[in-house]
This record gives sequence, C-alpha cells and structure tokens, in this order.
Amino acid sequence: MNRLQTLAGVALSGLLLAATPAAAQEALSFGRVASGELTAEDARVEDGGYRYDAWRFTTREGQRVELTLTSTAFDAYLEVWPADGEADGPEWSDDDSLSGTDARLRFTAPAGDWIVRARGFESEALGPYSLALTERPPAPRAPRPTGARIGRSVNGDLSDRDPETEDGVRYDAYSLRLREGERVLITLRSDAFDPMLQVGQGTGGDFVELAVNDDDGQGLNSRLVFQAPSFGEFLIRVTPVGNDDGAYVLTLAEAPPVAPAVALDWGATVQGDLALTDGVNADGTVVDVYRFSGASGQRAQIDVTSSAFDAYVELRAETDPSQVLAEDDDGGPEGTDSRLLFTLPADGDYRVEVRAFAPGGVGAYSVSLTEAAPERPAVPLAFGARIEGEIDDSDSRDAENRGYDSYVFSGLEGQRVQAILRSGDFDAFLRIGSAEGEFTDLASDDDGLGEGTDSRLNFSLPADGDYILRVSPLGPEADGLYAVELIDRGPKPEPGSLLVGASVRGALSENDDAAADGSWFDSYRVHAKAGEPLRIELASNAFDAFVMIGREKDDGGFEVLGSDDDSLSDTHARLDWEAPEDGDYVIRAGSFGAQEAGRYVLTVRPQPKP
Repeated sequence: MNRLQTLAGVALSGLLLAATPAAAQEALSFGRVASGELTAEDARVEDGGYRYDAWRFTTREGQRVELTLTSTAFDAYLEVWPADGEADGPEWSDDDSLSGTDARLRFTAPAGDWIVRARGFESEALGPYSLALTERPPAPRAPRPTGARIGRSVNGDLSDRDPETEDGVRYDAYSLRLREGERVLITLRSDAFDPMLQVGQGTGGDFVELAVNDDDGQGLNSRLVFQAPSFGEFLIRVTPVGNDDGAYVLTLAEAPPVAPAVALDWGATVQGDLALTDGVNADGTVVDVYRFSGASGQRAQIDVTSSAFDAYVELRAETDPSQVLAEDDDGGPEGTDSRLLFTLPADGDYRVEVRAFAPGGVGAYSVSLTEAAPERPAVPLAFGARIEGEIDDSDSRDAENRGYDSYVFSGLEGQRVQAILRSGDFDAFLRIGSAEGEFTDLASDDDGLGEGTDSRLNFSLPADGDYILRVSPLGPEADGLYAVELIDRGPKPEPGSLLVGASVRGALSENDDAAADGSWFDSYRVHAKAGEPLRIELASNAFDAFVMIGREKDDGGFEVLGSDDDSLSDTHARLDWEAPEDGDYVIRAGSFGAQEAGRYVLTVRPQPKP
C-alpha cells in the first residue's frame, strides 16, 4: 500500500497507476518522496518470500539516479528491476548503504523504464516507509591519481570531497607502473570502514577492473596479489563496502613467490605446516601446493585434516591453474576437515591446494591422496519399474563414506517424479541430481515414506534432461539389500474452480501437488473484484491447515499475496484478504507440515460486516 507526498516546494501532480502480474504499480517522479506501508495484503514473491510495493519510473540515457528507502519499522531493502519483466534478478539492489538499516542506491542508468521494489530485508517485514527518487548532478572531473611505488605505504582518508564511481561510491585512486609479469602485494587496512581494493586500467572516468578483493586481509581488511598482464600503468582504487569513510593505510610490497608444488603420491599421507610466509596461488591466496599425476576416469579422494585451522582444499589442472575443478570445506568426517571426491576428466598433472577457510589461518595439517573405487555406470531406471539391489563393499563411496548405487532416468521440465526406497537392512537415503558433471544434490529424503526408515522423494524436474537417482544408507559403513522404484506423477494438476460464497470438500494425498518443503496442497481458481473483502477458511481434523492465495507466474512460479496458518483455531486457517485488482487468483489449500494427508473443507465468502 503506497501514496505520494510532495517535497517542500514541489507540487503533487501526475500520479499514474499501472498494473502488472507482479503487483500494482504507482508512478515515482524525480524530486518527490513516496510514502507507503508494507501490509499483509501486499504482493509477495513465491514460496512465502518477501512482501513488496512496486513503483515505476523512467530514465534517460546516462541519467545519474539516487533512490533512498527509509523506515523505522523494518530493515529496508531496495531492488530495481527492468520494467519489461524479462530479468532473472534485479539490476541494482541495496540493504544498508544509507545509515543504520536504511537503503540507498546510486547508479547511472541507460534510457528505459524501471520498477522499484520497496521491501524489507526479512520476509515478514511490515510497516510504513518513505521512498525518495532524485537526480544526481553530473559527476565532478576525477582528479589525477596519486603516484604509488612498491615498497611504500600511503596514509589516506576517504571523505565526501573524493570522486565517486558511477554507482555513487567514493574512492581514492593511485597509479602504479609495472612491467609485464611483475607481481605486487597490495594491502588495505582501515579501522574506520570496511575497505575494498580494486585494480584496473583506464583514463578519466573509465575504469576496467582487473582484480578485486574485500576481506582477504586480517578482519575486514583487504589483500590481493596482482600480476601485470602487460607493461603499463595500472590504477588502484580504495573504496568502502557500504557508505562509511575515514582514514586508511595502503601498502605496496613485492609479492611473495608462487607456491612451489610438492609431489603427492597415490596412497600417501603428507604432514604439512601452513604459514603466512608460504607462497601464494594464482588468486594470491597463501597455500601449500601438491602435484600428482592421474588418468582419465580415475577417482581421487583427497583428505585434509587439521586441529589448527578450518581446512579448505581445491583441485586444479596443471594446464590451467586459474580454474578450480573441485573444492571442499567441511566434507570430511570430522568437524572442519575437508574431503574431496572427484573423477579426473583427462590424463595429466593436477594440483592440490591446501589453505585455511578464513584468512590468517595457519598451523599443522595432513593431506592424503587415495584412489577411490571408480563410479559404476548408472543403471537405467524406467518409470513404473521396481529394481532390487544391494549396497556392499564393492560400491562407490561418497564423501561421507556411504556406499551407493546410481540410477539414471530422463524427464521433462515440470514433470513430477516420486522415488521410493525400502530396505530392511539399513536406514534408506535417496538423492536426486543432474546427470551432467559431478553429482550435486538437487533434493534428498531420509524417512519420508512414513514407514520406519524408508524413503520417499517427491521432486519436480527443473528442466528437460537426464537425472541421477542415488540410493544409499543414511550412515557410513552400512550395507544390505534394498528395493527402489520410480513413479511418474505427471504434470502439475490444474486448479479447480471455486465461487465466492461457496465451499468445497477435498482430501490431500500423495498424488497432489507438493511445495518445496514436501507439504501437499490442492489449488482452486477464484475470481475476485478489486477491494472486495474476502474471508478464506480452511478446516481439517486430519492435518494442520495452511492456506494461501496468489497468482501463477508465466515461468511456472507462484506469487503469494496472502497466507495463514492457525487464525481460525489451533490447526484451522482463516485469511481475510482483498484483491489488488479485478482478476483470477489461485487459492492453495494445503498442510503446514510435510506429507500430511486427509479431508478438509475450504470456504470463500465475503467478510462479515463489523
């Protein structure tokens, strides 16, 4: 809910209303302040996400824009989206750049129409706010960068007198001449603000970033190693993360040498000691490096353990050390130890880089390289089929040391699949992932069948293609017999119809649609008039009722406009709601918990008059 108020000396005029499938929009003009309020009836993104008000404005090419969102009721968050609705995410966004929990965006826009989403950082944020749109004056001419030299430190001070980037961030600039291949260690320290380093090239207001670092120094300080790609002059920019300013120290020194590689044999364990004086990798991070040779299809298990620091391991190809093939933080069996399992893509030499997860971590560690059992080819699994198998010592092992069998199937975008895993010998665990590349879970289930420790996984496929179903015990070292089956639950059910003033009786079951949390729901389409107060009630003696109303999106998602759990009673739902505009809306009648089933009654009627 929103309205416009005029800045001092500016008359209120030209308020235009528009509507999109996302939310009603009001025009936002330069030089004016909009007053609004987030309420429970405002538009909401899919799956219970944040509520927002939508405002529309237009820019000309190169116009310098400032948006501020302030509220004493919630932590303000700003988003700016292209008005054509084709973007996957906002073009610009901000949380706390103004002060405290208020938001500010500064940017130079191309010509076009834009939608501002005024929202809170938390999904349940509600309350009044103010939104201001102003045009910023042309940027002052950037001063000539100050010369810098390796081996020296500079004491500087960021203030409101400094030049700004196109996004309104203050900076100081320093120039440094380097030879091709020359390496420099740059550190930036400040007790007044969270500093960020940028290195690039350019003249005047043009700046092409070549390297950037935020928090690789101690605490919030910045540190990076830069290697000049060619002879020339390079620019170092000192900027804050956020809107703070103050004193800082910029230091340039000769970069530490590239970390030498130590041979690591298959089956070997090496004791090492990570120190800040060690060499660095291609990213300028302090690491110890190990080299081994492998063959295409060979499966490597790399373990890094340490009681001194949070271990982190990366695997890179010797032919291209700038590319990370695989990495792991806490995949080891204990605490913060690392374990990486990876099938080598080609014959050749590989680099294992051992480092601490947090900058400054040092101490003793051990690293080992083991040849894991190669992955067996996935067995085709047809819809409607049931396969019996066995987990034993000959199976491939994952990072948790669980044996597993893999099954492959093909599906279509939006297709709903169900997999069931039963075993009398172990606690069943199901996972599903894409068949492309190294396996990564898209969804998993432990005890979803509701029959002891057997698993049932319901999942809607995100795209056409092949998928892998992994069958395993929940814990390591377990083995035994199992049976797995794959069921095609078809496309998403079409909503039924419901008139205002009517009731419908239904029943939730495993054949219904499912939300991301595994709860089932039925959908009903209802036509509502703008501003018509409606009362939606969902009652069930079989499950904890949860009702929501919203609109289906073109991409298959769902925009939640209102929801309720227990307003009617402990387990019955009641939602008082008004439609933002005339049109069709979808009511989801579902359960609060996952896989709850049973009969219900859904009623939609006008709200009683007070």
